[in-house]
Amino acid sequence: MNELKIELRPARTNFAPGEELAGMASWILDQTPRAMELRLFWFTKGAGNEDVGVVETVRFDHPAAQESRPFRLRLPESPYSFSGKLITLAWAMELVAEPSQTVARADIVVAPNGREVQLQAASETPTPE
Repeated sequence: MNELKIELRPARTNFAPGEELAGMASWILDQTPRAMELRLFWFTKGAGNEDVGVVETVRFDHPAAQESRPFRLRLPESPYSFSGKLITLAWAMELVAEPSQTVARADIVVAPNGREVQLQAASETPTPE
């Protein structure tokens, strides 16, 4: 049985741009992996083309089949997490075992005050009085 886990410390999922992410990457694998990678990335979903941008990768070389390793990453200033009627941009971290490609994922929000930006359609924009 393969088990991968990403633990953020302190345990939370909402962050401001430029903030530091710290935690532990842990795994229990049936076979010793060649390497483990922790990836910080954003992705879009919704109407139109979907896009992905890997911002940072932390590679854990020479891992044991069962192990925990600390990590520290600095979040970029942009893009912000946002949600609209047609498209959403979200952030996540993935821990990947190579070469098996076993994956664990932790979704996070990166935006001012740690709150996802809610987009309004042009017709919903309040008009000045």
